Amino acid sequence: HGMFAFAIVERDTGIVTMARDRFGIKPLYYAQNGRRLRFASSLPALLAAGDVDTSIDRAALHNYMSFHAVVPPPRTILAGVRKLPPATVRRYAPDGTFTDKTYWAPPYERRAEDNGLSANDWRDRVLDALRTAVRRRMVADVPVGVLLSGGVDSSVIVGLLAEEGQKDLMTFSIGFEEANGEKGDEFVYSDLIAKRFSTDHHKSIVPSSDLMGALPATIHAMSEPMVSYDNIGFYLLSREVSKYIKVVQSGQGADEVFAGYHWYPPLAETNDVVGDYANVFFDRSHAKMKLHLSDEWIAETDASRDLVAAHLLMEGAATPVDRALRLDSQVMLVDDPVKRVDNMTMAWGLEARVPFLDHELVELAA
Repeated sequence: HGMFAFAIVERDTGIVTMARDRFGIKPLYYAQNGRRLRFASSLPALLAAGDVDTSIDRAALHNYMSFHAVVPPPRTILAGVRKLPPATVRRYAPDGTFTDKTYWAPPYERRAEDNGLSANDWRDRVLDALRTAVRRRMVADVPVGVLLSGGVDSSVIVGLLAEEGQKDLMTFSIGFEEANGEKGDEFVYSDLIAKRFSTDHHKSIVPSSDLMGALPATIHAMSEPMVSYDNIGFYLLSREVSKYIKVVQSGQGADEVFAGYHWYPPLAETNDVVGDYANVFFDRSHAKMKLHLSDEWIAETDASRDLVAAHLLMEGAATPVDRALRLDSQVMLVDDPVKRVDNMTMAWGLEARVPFLDHELVELAA
């Protein structure tokens, strides 16, 4: 039920087995050069030993510039470094050949036995599954806190932990200075939850001057290049949280699992799921990219649209929204929100657990 990435080398047979958890919460990068295989939890670690092809992978650059900075496995931005896909077991033979097995791919389709369920039945099933997910992630040798944004997802986690009887629950919120008349925090909401459940609540306001100073360290903490204003927020929040505890639960993944994003409603009636998904999610089209990148960096094909189309049109998803949820939870989520939180928390030795990505809960939602 957990998050993991590992490699097992069998001394007597020479067989190497690699595996990664269902949502790729934990990273596994590798570089294969002739008969040599190196692996690590970040891309820079592989570069440290040298002799890696550091030329830019143009298809990956296309993803980066178009698919909202998401570069899905097996690619990374560098041609010489690859990453193991989530939910994958790979076995290398001593001669360097390998086989991959995908061990988890839930169907996004309706089941006949669920036809008679009411909205209340579904609510109760989801609540039971989420209770179980939160309970599983309470198991630790140290206290478990919560990154409390004040949004629905993290607030539900706080409520469930309180219900489980966790005493002196620590919660953490971060805010920024107001900019251009826009408020930089959601403390009004997180304060309500902290008060309602009597948590030991910690609030941090980050001055704008601190943001610039922390940027180099934030970038250094990235396992591969990322684009999001969240990076600096999670980095500084993790710095503060790590002063108090070493394990937190986070609401990451709920939007991808329970359709919280603004681009799902427009897909409900679409006859062109690939085109309409690209319209609402892509940062720029292939044609527009030719205006932004010089010819030497342009992929030969519309690499991002091709990748998204292949995933959206696979069997096993009943509707356009199901197809988008499957893509977002199994591809986008892995190399955007989940990677960001894991990188920024681990930079401070903080373990972030994500109950909304309990695979049984996700199977129920699917």
